[in-house]
Amino acid sequence: MTISEESFFLHAGYRGTLQSQIRQQIATAVVQGKFLPGERLPSSRKLAVHLGISRITVTLAYQDLIADGYLDSRQRSGIFVAKDAPKTDFPGTGIVSRDTVRWDDALCRRYTGARLVRKVEDWRRFRYPFVYGQADPELFSHSQWRQCALQTLGKREFDNLASDLAERDDPELVAYIARQTLPRRGILARPEQILVTAGAQNALWTIAQLLLGPGRVAVHENPGYPDLREIIRLSNCILAPQDVDASGLDPSEIPDQADVVFTTPSHQAPTAATMPMERRRDLLASARERDFIVVEDDYEFEMSFLGSPLPALKSLDEDGRVIYVGSFSKSLFPGLRLGFLVASEPLIREARALRTTVLRHLPGHIQRTTARFLALGHYDALISRMKDAYCSRHQVMLDAIRNHDLEIAGNGGFGGSSFWMRAPSGIDTDNLATMLEPRGVLIEPGEPFFSGHSIPRNYYRLAYSSIHEKRIPEGIGLIRSEIDAHLAGGEMPRR
Repeated sequence: MTISEESFFLHAGYRGTLQSQIRQQIATAVVQGKFLPGERLPSSRKLAVHLGISRITVTLAYQDLIADGYLDSRQRSGIFVAKDAPKTDFPGTGIVSRDTVRWDDALCRRYTGARLVRKVEDWRRFRYPFVYGQADPELFSHSQWRQCALQTLGKREFDNLASDLAERDDPELVAYIARQTLPRRGILARPEQILVTAGAQNALWTIAQLLLGPGRVAVHENPGYPDLREIIRLSNCILAPQDVDASGLDPSEIPDQADVVFTTPSHQAPTAATMPMERRRDLLASARERDFIVVEDDYEFEMSFLGSPLPALKSLDEDGRVIYVGSFSKSLFPGLRLGFLVASEPLIREARALRTTVLRHLPGHIQRTTARFLALGHYDALISRMKDAYCSRHQVMLDAIRNHDLEIAGNGGFGGSSFWMRAPSGIDTDNLATMLEPRGVLIEPGEPFFSGHSIPRNYYRLAYSSIHEKRIPEGIGLIRSEIDAHLAGGEMPRR
């Protein structure tokens, strides 16, 4: 890598020669790690022209630095930062501007401090990663995705790659969603009723911005998706958490003042419960009678390997009251950040205008690459592999859980990718997770999923989407042994 001459500048008030100023700038940058060993410096001619000084001045400064071990000269190649150049063990040294702003007074809103599920950055190094929502490289076809990406990056697709789409979405992607994805859920929609989003979370945020505000009442599931709870909270509306049971959200318990009801009927997050048909009809009837909107987050409907998925709420909607949220990020890979909204045209128009203001549009090449991956049948093949693998892992984990006498608190009857678990009373699963990490086991404590003041501490989630099937029984055994150690009198240190 070549260091740009734009990285250099002259201080008018510097006390010393131009040569010493250049020398000091380079030496300081090397010591502080801003210029790394092996990086190439600009030629003396380029740097002299950029600074508007004599070339000999730059050359002499370079020679001094070579003599002191900061730089190396390579014949016919140029000047480089020396591999064994001096460096400091104290990062952050040098000139630092003072921060005199009173940020406690300047900040109008605070977004930190939310109770969210902890994501371990280096989860792959753990032998037993029972973590949710991460991609399994053994199932994903890198070569097929790469082929689609290369086609999208070609000259024929230049407009899609480089153009400002403004408020528009990729027509191929929208067409696939309308003609392939939605009909599988029993939903018929025109392109004008579909909006591409930066994942399901962005779709939920968009809905909250459009439908919620002071005085409005938002019903959400408890336990439920922690990020949704924060999205709703930040809209300054009235939060109405509603406890779920073995069949998910109960329509008869929805408060009379409800304006918007958020639900995950296919696989309740995190219990994996599936809302039965009777409740689905009751929910829609209640929405009609009491005039509220239903937001259906239909994540993981593809992972129904234990039975055929029930029709989406949106497919049963005759009044336009259901807003449907879908995502490709869960089934392809989470870093894709690609989802979609399906709703009545008036809402989609406003959602599109809001998206244009905030992020304009999703990257065109990502949309087109995904569209090609879907259209060529690679996505269907991936889903088939995932369902087969998840079905097998589900059974292995179920057997291991039963063999080790662990308690399942919620088990989806149609599949999914995780089990919702309950530890014995007195076990704090946040502390349990801490004790398990040194043994190579990652679990997800359940506390962030709950709302309210009296939050149970003994729930946790075990996902099987990212762990090798052969390691599941041993990992479950380690969880059992850690719980037994605590029950026998061992102390679990609190975080």
